[in-house]
Amino acid sequence: MSAGSERPRGGLPDARAPAGTERPRGGLPDARAPAGTERPRGGLPDARAPAGTEAGRAVPLLEPRDGLPLVVTTRAALAEVTSRLADGEGPVAVDAERASGYRYGQRAYLVQLRRAGAGTVLIDPIACPELSGVDAALQDAEAVLHAASQDLPCLAEVGYRPRRLFDTELAGRLLGYPRVALGTLVEEVLGFHLEKGHSAADWSVRPLREEMLRYAALDVEVLIELRDALAAELTAQGKTEWARQEFDAVLATRPTPVRPDPWRRTSGIHWVQSRRGLAVVRELWAARDRIARIADLSPRRVLPDTAIIEAARSYPVNHAQLIRISGFAGRQARRHEKDWLAAVARARAGADDELPETAGGAIPNGPPPAHRWAERDPAAAARLTAARRVVTILAEENRLPVENLLSPDALRRLSWDPPRPPDEERVTRALAGYGARPWQIGLAAAPVAEALSNAKNDAPDAADRAEAGTGAGDT
Repeated sequence: MSAGSERPRGGLPDARAPAGTERPRGGLPDARAPAGTERPRGGLPDARAPAGTEAGRAVPLLEPRDGLPLVVTTRAALAEVTSRLADGEGPVAVDAERASGYRYGQRAYLVQLRRAGAGTVLIDPIACPELSGVDAALQDAEAVLHAASQDLPCLAEVGYRPRRLFDTELAGRLLGYPRVALGTLVEEVLGFHLEKGHSAADWSVRPLREEMLRYAALDVEVLIELRDALAAELTAQGKTEWARQEFDAVLATRPTPVRPDPWRRTSGIHWVQSRRGLAVVRELWAARDRIARIADLSPRRVLPDTAIIEAARSYPVNHAQLIRISGFAGRQARRHEKDWLAAVARARAGADDELPETAGGAIPNGPPPAHRWAERDPAAAARLTAARRVVTILAEENRLPVENLLSPDALRRLSWDPPRPPDEERVTRALAGYGARPWQIGLAAAPVAEALSNAKNDAPDAADRAEAGTGAGDT
């Protein structure tokens, strides 16, 4: 056992296992399997399957094929697994478990890796917060992740930044799979069933229970096999280059800038109609965020959004009024009662010119919400309808989700403020400026340009109205 490795909780310790035997992996040990057969990764071996079992039924993945690895918790143990990973071959399967809904932020609380020749590695990034050595060891290896954009930021925080990527979720989207959750793809493509019962667990707890560690290890168990199967399908559909461009774009993505008014994303804020009420939302949100950050708790565990919205509609000024709102009766909320009342008081006392606008929250320098276009600019609404129609047809022809062919934001911006004239060359430049990849531009630029040019609407567009307005009053 490597020094500093943490034994998974549950089961018998190694010292109690008979000398020379491995920890059981589930099912029967190797000695009881027929000679020359390979133990399946879940369920019963084919030879022992009950008569009448359907051949196509998904086989449950119950145990890692190499047994459940020990959790790496010290520098010595980290150095040992880093060496193993460096000596491994081919792509490396990578996953990270966070504590969304429990802790503040999106840091990783467990990192899982699997590579041929190295096996599965589980690293505790709280005990080992610096994984730059793992990064160096895997600098030439393609990283295989599922929904990579969710895990790459927290992996970067601990020093792991892959140079090459294969995203199995994104590959599934490009291939036209209607459902692309990891468990669904593994079952449909490989025929294995993954248990997903711990996906929303609190991974910040220590020690991690054995069933959680088993779940985490199984998440990377067949990720490379899934990658290989999807890569073959991409080749068969002629989409390998599309996938490469998409994976490169994911790696090149920079952190999303902080929204100027993050409090406007409070769930239910549409029920708050007054500027004074919005000021209450803003002040309570800021107070909650400060408290949550200091306590390292998810903000909604400190105070639910529903409580903020109700307070913004009722303006509580004392203890009796505050506790009538159910969200303020929770244990975390009660201990910060003074903070909540002070936040409401600040909002009530604020000058009118300091109150937030009711129409805030639009994309900076972007078009207004599309549902307002018909009233504000009917010609732009007609262009958007026409462009959406051709993109939808293209997506269906190429077995793609519409949003993966062209981002909704790019299509809205292009329709609201098209180049003049909206020919293929200018539309190509505009799409590139909005971040569209070459394969997307190659498919969409010409049809979208034609749609924008031919969009019919009896009302003049914004530019025409402005030009006409310069001569208003001339007769």
